Amino acid sequence: MLRFELDASVREKTGKGVARKLRADGQIPSIIYGPGIQPVPLAINAHEFKKLLIKAKGERILFTLNLQNNGSSEQRLALIKELQRHPVNDSIRHVDFYEVAMDRELHIEVPVKLVGKARGVEVEKGVLEIKRRTLEVACLPTNIPDEIEVDVTDLGLGEAIHIGDVTPPEGVRIVDPPRLTIVTIVGSGVSTTEEEGEEEADTE
Repeated sequence: MLRFELDASVREKTGKGVARKLRADGQIPSIIYGPGIQPVPLAINAHEFKKLLIKAKGERILFTLNLQNNGSSEQRLALIKELQRHPVNDSIRHVDFYEVAMDRELHIEVPVKLVGKARGVEVEKGVLEIKRRTLEVACLPTNIPDEIEVDVTDLGLGEAIHIGDVTPPEGVRIVDPPRLTIVTIVGSGVSTTEEEGEEEADTE
């Protein structure tokens, strides 16, 4: 995980008109929130923020936000919780920052990355079905993985890898129920969607 600093201005006014003016001035309307704190509306420089995203190349970023408010300043640690983009030109319209503490465990969704070529596909001519593309994990901010690798090399036809089969990185624990399926190999024309739906329904 990368660590970047970013300046942010606390703004008192909110609303669509204010947001439009900020964007016209090269700013992105933003907000920071977290457990036990009041949400604070912010504005960040669009050019500087996009430069950091490009530099990160898809890696997760832990931001040190330098909050400026009427001559006073303070620093807060935060992750990107949500990016809202324009549906046509893909420009960033709004950023949600989630404040974290270095000594406080947090829950976060992490992408699953499948590695290897499954035996059930390469040799047995089955079809690989991905049931979960993210996993919820709990860890300290410094231990947040960019992804969790799942090796499918030895996965055969009719077999599945469940959450309980995955070993997370050190300092990370998976919160999702161990018996839920991440990936499976089925025969051509066979779908396990209905079975998976029943499995999920049992867990609620």
